[in-house]
Amino acid sequence: MDTWKIILLVVVVLVVLAVVLVISQYNNLIRSRNQVREAFSTMDILLLKRSDLIPDLVATVKASAAHESETLEAVVSARSKAVSSNDVSSRLEAENELSTKISNLLVIAEAYPDLKASSNFVQMQNDLRAMETEIENSRKYYNGTVKYHNNAVSVFPANIIASMFNFKTEALFELRNEAQREKPKVEF
Repeated sequence: MDTWKIILLVVVVLVVLAVVLVISQYNNLIRSRNQVREAFSTMDILLLKRSDLIPDLVATVKASAAHESETLEAVVSARSKAVSSNDVSSRLEAENELSTKISNLLVIAEAYPDLKASSNFVQMQNDLRAMETEIENSRKYYNGTVKYHNNAVSVFPANIIASMFNFKTEALFELRNEAQREKPKVEF
């Protein structure tokens, strides 16, 4: 009879340990998913702030460089696409496109001395540069949290718990446009 009590005790201890392990892994997955959501939300706020700067920047450039309408329209279109994106991956892709279009706009603006001399344009350009630095830092943070979460979802034994509770890997913020990787050519 004592042997049955020992076996029962061992089984109960193993079940309790298994339950504690599942709860611990589940809570870790919840924490990492929430961290990814928080990082994306922070980046999203900064991206929206940048989007709010764009109409003023476009209007200022338009006043001095009216015949650059194709570039201005491309920036406005990219901004609309980025703001209206519904899911994370399409939003990240749209923001990449918007970054490229903004860079093109600023390169074009360099060709107009009156525009470069405008204190309003210079202030907006400085605000945009500061915003881009903040966005870059938030992208790094976002990618770090995504890496942590994706590791948590993928490694054993958490991957078993993750699949049981339908946890998925998240998308990294990546440059999809090869042109963004190239060093820009500056000619005088």
